[in-house]
Amino acid sequence: MRVWVARPLPAGRRTAERVAALGHRPLLAPVLALAPSGAPPPDGPFDALVLTSASAIPAVAGTRFAALPAYCVGGRTAAAARAAGLGSVHESVHEAAGDAAALAGLIGRTLPPGARLLHAAGRERKDEPAATLGRRGYRLTVWVAYAATPLPALPAAVAAALADEGLAAGNLARGSLSRVNLDDGSLDAALHYSRRSAATALGLARAAGREAGFRRLVHHCLSADVAAPLVAAGILSHVVAARPDEDALMAGLASVHPECDAEASPALRPGRDRC
Repeated sequence: MRVWVARPLPAGRRTAERVAALGHRPLLAPVLALAPSGAPPPDGPFDALVLTSASAIPAVAGTRFAALPAYCVGGRTAAAARAAGLGSVHESVHEAAGDAAALAGLIGRTLPPGARLLHAAGRERKDEPAATLGRRGYRLTVWVAYAATPLPALPAAVAAALADEGLAAGNLARGSLSRVNLDDGSLDAALHYSRRSAATALGLARAAGREAGFRRLVHHCLSADVAAPLVAAGILSHVVAARPDEDALMAGLASVHPECDAEASPALRPGRDRC
């Protein structure tokens, strides 16, 4: 399959390599650009650092906060934190099971209520885990360490591929060629790692006049929350990873069948279960 990787750099490059290792053809074309926010770090002191994305790590590295025990949402973020030297003073990088609820639970089991937490986050972020931690008596300060800016237009390679997708669908409807043997540069699937990225990809495709081609893709989403903008738009052909981690998402690219580590949406379109 030809798979659109819409994930921002640099993580998108790693994801594209994993897609290629599975035997697919990745099209790396992010729809969000990540950059440091430039916001000054808040005054301390703090007892621990909270990381819900590896994208915040470059802003933290080299600051006094790098020495704090780091509580990370999942394995990838924890690995990036260790590689950047975070938590080195206490040799303390803690890894949750991949979502905000698990992260709040990990902190609740490890730190006492009243602990002062610094959440290095993006400008666009969800209410969790801050809401849960606040209710449990933790004092959490958010530092907007980075921002994700939508691209002004759909990447040209994606626009061309989605146009080809529309042509291929027309040919299939006329019975003039087989999709299995088709090598026309069109796309088969898209990978979405965040709710905002999925919504941005849809919006850019719509603005470029490529919404029809976008809707024909099988959209592989890291979680049901990531898929929400697609569902709201009536895009029913999607797959949700069984767990909110990249291994489960990649398993869904192998095949969607009862033994696969992915969940097909009940509304998955007939005939598109080959991805």
